[in-house]
Amino acid sequence: MEIQTCGKPIDSLLEKVLCMNILSSDYFKELYRLKTYHEVIDEIYNQVDHVEPWMTGNCRGPSTAFCLLYKFFTMKLTVKQMHGLLKHPDSPYIRAIGFLYLRYAADPKTLWSWFEPYIKDEEEFSPGSSGRMTTMGVYVRDLLLGQNFWTTRFLLLLLLYVRRSSNAGRMHASLTLPGLELEAQPRTSICIGTILILFSPESLFLCCGR
Repeated sequence: MEIQTCGKPIDSLLEKVLCMNILSSDYFKELYRLKTYHEVIDEIYNQVDHVEPWMTGNCRGPSTAFCLLYKFFTMKLTVKQMHGLLKHPDSPYIRAIGFLYLRYAADPKTLWSWFEPYIKDEEEFSPGSSGRMTTMGVYVRDLLLGQNFWTTRFLLLLLLYVRRSSNAGRMHASLTLPGLELEAQPRTSICIGTILILFSPESLFLCCGR
C-alpha cells in the first residue's frame, strides 16, 4: 500500500529552483541506474553525510541527500518501505531522509501518526554539514514545528499546547478558541471543515490545513 500523500505532483513538492537543479544535476541523472528501494538505501548509506538541501563549501548544486530524496519521490514509497526507512539501523541519514519524505510528500493529516513514535528518539547524528550533533527526536520535532529547513520551506503546521484536566478520574485534553470549545480523550481527533485537530497523550494538538 502506497503512503497517503498530499496529492501534489512530485515536481511541486520542493521549491522550484531546488527542483530544477536536482533534475538537471549530473548526480541525479546517474541515479537512473538505481532501480530498487534497497539500491537507493545503499546509496544513502555510502554517500550521504548531511541532509542540507544544497552542497556546501565551494561546491554548487543540490545535495546528495536531496537528489536521493527526489529519487524516492519518483518511486512512490509504500507504507512498509517507509517503516523500513524510519527504523533502519545502519545510518541515521537513511532515517532522516525518510522523515523528510513524509514532511514534504505525506498527507498532513497523517504526519502526527508517523512522527509521534520518534519524538523522543535518542539516536545522535549531525543533520547539517557543520558537524553539530542533535538527536533524531529533536530533528523530528523541528520538522513538525518549523517552516524553514535551511534555505527551503515547508507547509506550515500549527502545533500548540493545550491544558489537561481530570474529569471523574479520566484524563482529557481541552482547547478553547473564540466561539469554539473542544474536548477530547488523548489519541483522538476532531475534524472541523478542512482543519484536523489531533490530541496526543502529551496534550499536543496538530492542526493541518489541506
